[in-house]
Amino acid sequence: MNNRVAAIFALLPLAACGGGQDIDANKQYGATPLLPEPHEQLIADVGVYETVGWKPGETPTVPAGFRVEAIATGLSNPRNILPLPNGDVLVVESKNEAGEPVQRPKDPIRDWIMARAHSQSQSGQAPNPSNRITLIRDANDDGRPDGRSVLIDHLNAPFGITMIGNELYVANTDAIVRYPFTPGQTRITAPAVKIVDLPAGPINHHWTKSLTASPDGTRLYVGTGSNSNAMERGPEAEANRAAILEVDPRSGLWKVFASGLRNPNGLTFYPGTSTLWAVINERDELGPNLVPDYMTSVRPGAFYGWPYSYYGQHVDPRVRPQRPDMVARAIAPDYALGSHVAALGLAFYAGQSFPAGYRGGAFVGEHGSWNRSEPHGYKVAFIPFRNARPAGNPVDFVSGFLKDGKARGRPVSVAVDRAGRLLVADDVGNTVWRVSYAGR
Repeated sequence: MNNRVAAIFALLPLAACGGGQDIDANKQYGATPLLPEPHEQLIADVGVYETVGWKPGETPTVPAGFRVEAIATGLSNPRNILPLPNGDVLVVESKNEAGEPVQRPKDPIRDWIMARAHSQSQSGQAPNPSNRITLIRDANDDGRPDGRSVLIDHLNAPFGITMIGNELYVANTDAIVRYPFTPGQTRITAPAVKIVDLPAGPINHHWTKSLTASPDGTRLYVGTGSNSNAMERGPEAEANRAAILEVDPRSGLWKVFASGLRNPNGLTFYPGTSTLWAVINERDELGPNLVPDYMTSVRPGAFYGWPYSYYGQHVDPRVRPQRPDMVARAIAPDYALGSHVAALGLAFYAGQSFPAGYRGGAFVGEHGSWNRSEPHGYKVAFIPFRNARPAGNPVDFVSGFLKDGKARGRPVSVAVDRAGRLLVADDVGNTVWRVSYAGR
């Protein structure tokens, strides 16, 4: 550690002061969250938790009547899941190995924080290699996989994955590619066909690219997160970023579908509709209770504020130049999830095996905060829906990832399999969890 970074770390105890933002976190859920005044600190509020992995026999916690079990362990940074119609499960194992150049004085602090938040003890050590798609087969649904194979290898920091017909689409960090694939295969040997380049480059701040297909299969939608926290790298670095792009999978032609979305993830269509939803990671370093991450339906052509404003037309005073014309265009999202929960996964429950109160509701994978001295997230939350709209506060559904001040795991993506069970990718625990309903 160089002297400059060491000197900055000496100031870290100041980071827990909170900036006068002490509020009830329960008031930051829903359509009209409580938003304190922004407070930029020399050193942001931080909460760093050693990650230790799961001990033998340990599992997350689920509500009474449910059962949780690991269907795959010993993975290498599992980030996303795609259940297939035949019961197989595809798991995207991914690492961004390129890293980023240091661009501002705060970056060494943030990089140290994020590295510690993703570090692992020997018991939870992630094996190599990663950057591949692994197929898990559990033919008799007994929770003990019958087979496991590497479906595709040597990818470039993949994250998004979806199918249209017998074609598998993968969003690497720098491009969407396509492979011929029929469920039942255990290995793809055909070369990738590139559909479209995606914003990447030597500075690639939000490297994960979420991906989904329209219900009719005629369009792909891909999230391209911002290349900075609040445009400190300039507008040129943000070209076609902080946006959701709409792509024609046959021609590769694309357009910006919606913008001002700092880091859109969990792209998925609400069941039975043509309405796209996403969860968004909002900006950091305005205080422990700003800015709430959120879940929203995504309107075509809409602008959601980043970087000039947050949660509608609340101006971010740090951004230069200020753009009141863009702030006037900004629309508020549908539902706040709480500040700094780091929402990365979204799945609507269209299955039949869970009790009726879960049907149509949303499961959100919350990776967990770093920009708070008190932890937030580290769980899968459930939000009930009524008439295809959020209709209540979130409740903990899969929790227990943070115990005794140490992280056993961190949930990322969530998905519902063909039997109506919830799957959870745990990138720190190197595990895929499956939650089923066991009855009263």
